Amino acid sequence: MILRLRMMQRVAVVGGGAAGLCAARHILSRPNSFARPVLFELSDNIGGTWRYEERTDASGRAVHSSMYRDLRTNLPKEVMMFPDFPFERQLSSFLPHQEVQKYLESYCHSHNIWPHIRFNTVVENVKPALKTTEGGAETTWEVTSSDAWGRQKTETFDSVFVCSGHYSHPHVPNVPGIHSFKGTVLHSHSYRFAEPFSGQSVVVLGAKASGLDISIELAKAGAQVILSHGRPRLTFPLPPGIRQSGPVVAIEGDGSVRFQDGSLDRADVLMFCTGYNFKYPFLDADQLGLKIQDHMVSPLYRYLMPPAFPSLFFIGICRIICPFPNFNCQVQFALAVLDGSVTLPSRAEMEDEVLQELQEKVERGVEQRHLLILEQDQWEYCQMLAHAAGFPPLPPVVRSLYEEVWRQRQIHPENYRRLNYRLVSDTRWEVKQAV
Repeated sequence: MILRLRMMQRVAVVGGGAAGLCAARHILSRPNSFARPVLFELSDNIGGTWRYEERTDASGRAVHSSMYRDLRTNLPKEVMMFPDFPFERQLSSFLPHQEVQKYLESYCHSHNIWPHIRFNTVVENVKPALKTTEGGAETTWEVTSSDAWGRQKTETFDSVFVCSGHYSHPHVPNVPGIHSFKGTVLHSHSYRFAEPFSGQSVVVLGAKASGLDISIELAKAGAQVILSHGRPRLTFPLPPGIRQSGPVVAIEGDGSVRFQDGSLDRADVLMFCTGYNFKYPFLDADQLGLKIQDHMVSPLYRYLMPPAFPSLFFIGICRIICPFPNFNCQVQFALAVLDGSVTLPSRAEMEDEVLQELQEKVERGVEQRHLLILEQDQWEYCQMLAHAAGFPPLPPVVRSLYEEVWRQRQIHPENYRRLNYRLVSDTRWEVKQAV
């Protein structure tokens, strides 16, 4: 009898942020099914969006991270952590970004990921290729990369995990007459600290997490802030120096800013806190059967893979989620697909399911740019992935504490970070003390 040994699958991971490290960690934990991963990282360190750089794009080479100097997490570490790797217990619940970077470095050391990372390496092209086997034709992936010296290399992998994040390519909506603005126009991607804006009038466009946090920083540094947004008026207390306004609709010929209600204001700075676009310059969307738009990548079965090429995985593409736990679930499901533990429907069935899900959202009034927002749907989504792939689901305490912090943020956006929490069990948390 001749025994045929199944070759271990070779996986490429694009990006050395939290999602990429999570992918590498779980691949390394399955040495019987997967060869050691190759993780491509364009910078000289891990961390992705959590790696703070004081310079901005204006200094030459593009900056990946949008981190600003004084950012603290808006989720407590008890919710934010990878489920199998807690933060150090003595740390406060809401952390400065430096502590998250240290955590990711510790995660990297603990799971011996460092030797598998190629730093200062740009992935230039990822394309599918057909390989003929005894069972028929299989898709492999040709990955072309360049190192810091410009040396190009093309390698073949069985699967590719795209973990390059989506907080690097600013989305700047069209504002009629913007060329007439006399002051500074920038996106929050290029914001680092508040002191240079002291004494200036700043219109901040967008009142989600970064818009609100940056507005508070600016006001505390002595800027006069107009927080411009189209959401229902914020009812919680804002610091002196911030007033709310409706959306900006145009810049007048004299450089003044016109708002939706017809009012005009002068400003020194327009700061767009308007989110980011999806960009994957190393992928040919048409070849993959994908539409990659500013705020949308589709069709993706389970928000993960193109039905035409279900060995290509986009990790962490959803928005308004609990990120690290979400990555952890997505990666384990993806690996279960690759090792055969999860059997996928046909391509047509996957495409139909994606289309139906998106149509249901549209019928509920969800805008195109919000179709990848999971919010309350994230818990059922993670539960579904865990059930299908047979790994432990997220404990209920994660959802419970996440929703409590969400409530606290709506009550007081400045003070909610003063609370510290402790997980008592898989279902219970408690408040430790305020700081």
